[in-house]
Amino acid sequence: MAKATHIIRFIASEDNRVHLGQLKDTSRDVGLDTFEGKKVEAYLINGSIFTPEVTSIVYTVKQLLSPVSMEDCNYIRCLGLNYKDHANEANMALPKAPILFTKPRTALADPYPAAIPVPKAAQDGTSDYEAELCVVIGKTGRDIPEDKALDYVLGYTCSNDVSARTMQMLTTQWSFSKGLDGSCPLGPVLVTKDVIPDPQTLDIKAIYNGKTVQDGNTKNMIFDIKKQISYLSQGTTLEAGTIFLTGTPAGIGYFRQPRVVLEDKGDIRVEIEKIGTLINKVHYEQM
Repeated sequence: MAKATHIIRFIASEDNRVHLGQLKDTSRDVGLDTFEGKKVEAYLINGSIFTPEVTSIVYTVKQLLSPVSMEDCNYIRCLGLNYKDHANEANMALPKAPILFTKPRTALADPYPAAIPVPKAAQDGTSDYEAELCVVIGKTGRDIPEDKALDYVLGYTCSNDVSARTMQMLTTQWSFSKGLDGSCPLGPVLVTKDVIPDPQTLDIKAIYNGKTVQDGNTKNMIFDIKKQISYLSQGTTLEAGTIFLTGTPAGIGYFRQPRVVLEDKGDIRVEIEKIGTLINKVHYEQM
C-alpha cells in the first residue's frame, strides 16, 4: 500500500479501540473536520509511528487523539525565545545558543474534544498559549551534523506550549510552569518529512475565541530545526520518540495590550500550514 504521510491516532467508530491510521483524504484539515462533526476516514496502520504499514482496511474516526502516545514519547524538549519577533516583544536580547527547557510526558494532551486543564494553582489570570511547530524524532542519533539533521526527523505536527506565567516568572527555570498536566496538546495529524521537506517555510497561527492572536512563519526562527537537532545532540543521545517544541512567534497573551488569558471554556487553536488545526477548549479544574 501507499507510504504513510499523514498519520493520525484515533478511536475508531467500528470497534471503540485506539488505532493508527493514514488519512484517506489528505487535502482536508482533520482538526477542523472532527471539530465540526464531519466524517473522517483513515486506512488502518499496522505497527508503530516509527514503522507504519498502511493497509487497505478503512476505519472511521470517532475521536482524534495525539498522534504521539505517551508510550512512544520518551522526552519533550522545548526551545524558549526562538523567534526574533517574540524576543523583541519580550524586550530580551537574542539568545546566543538555544534556550532549553523540558516537559514531562504527563503534559501530553489530545486535540478536541480533549480540553486543556488549568489547575487551581494557575487560575490567576496568567494562563497562556504558545503556538509551536512540533518535531518528532524518528531515528535515534547523537552528535548529529546540521546537514544530516532532517534525516532523523519522522515528521511534524502542531503543539501548544501552555504556560502558567506567574509560576514562570518566579524562577529562571521554566520546566515546572510549562510542564503541568495537559500543557502540551499535540495534533491533529503527524505529517511526515516527505510532505514537508523544508520546515522553515510554514505559516503558523494561534487563534483564540475566533481572533488571530499569533501570526508568524517558521522562517523567523533564530535557530532553525537543523541547528536545534545538531546543537542538542552534542554528547547527548536523541532517541526516536523525542519531541521538539521549536519556539513561538510574537503575540503571546502575556505581552498583549490588553493582556489575553486562557479563560474557562475558551477556544484555542494552533494552525500550521500543511498540517492543519489543533483545537482545544480550556477547562478550569475545580479541585
